[in-house]
Parts: sequence; structure tokens; C-alpha cells
Amino acid sequence: MTEYVVLIIGDAERWWTTMSFQERKDGYAEYERFGAELEKRGHKVTGGAELQGNATARSIPAGGGSVTDGPFTETAEQVGGFYQVETDDLDDLLDCCQIIAALGDGIEVRPVVVPEDRPRDDG
Repeated sequence: MTEYVVLIIGDAERWWTTMSFQERKDGYAEYERFGAELEKRGHKVTGGAELQGNATARSIPAGGGSVTDGPFTETAEQVGGFYQVETDDLDDLLDCCQIIAALGDGIEVRPVVVPEDRPRDDG
């Protein structure tokens, strides 16, 4: 099986600042449906979490330096959460991701680098 990270990219603050309680409740129900659909189709969720808002982020610039409050990049879109999923069927995983993409956030799916894929110094 290959392990993938499903990144949820969008304006996470929108959930708490512009959506009604019922809209948030309905949205979370879709995330529960996503998880159930993954399991039903034989994908294995091995980790993941919803992330707290951008205001809680701390950033260190590339190359090191001072720690600053908030996200390093000036953009409305940030990673709001992720799932770690093991599967042999990437196409079906992507099909399942349509469930949460329909809520309005972007989805990015990437394979995880496994130790045996890393370069080694055999000399």
C-alpha cells in the first residue's frame, strides 16, 4: 500500500467567522461521510487532524531566523487540516476527495516519501 497525505487548503477562518452553526454542522457531517466512505472503499486512514486557525500559527522563515506570529505567507489560502491515508487505489481516493472538495476548499493529495525511497550513501 502507498501512503498519501490529503491536504485541505482554503480559508479555514471562514468556518468560524461567516458560516452559521448549521452550515458548520452540515460541513462536519460531510467530513464524517468522507471518512466513512474511505473505510467502506478499503482505504485506511492512519492519521490526520483539523488545524486551528491561522492566528495560532508560528512561523520560521526559510534559512532560519526569528519566530513570528501567524502564517509566513501572505495568502488567504492555508492548510486547514489533513488526512494520512494508505491505499492501493489513488484514483478511488481522489474520487472520495470530491466529497470534501464540494464544500469549497481545495484538496491536494501527495504520496509520502518512505525511508527506502531516500538517497543513501552506500560507499
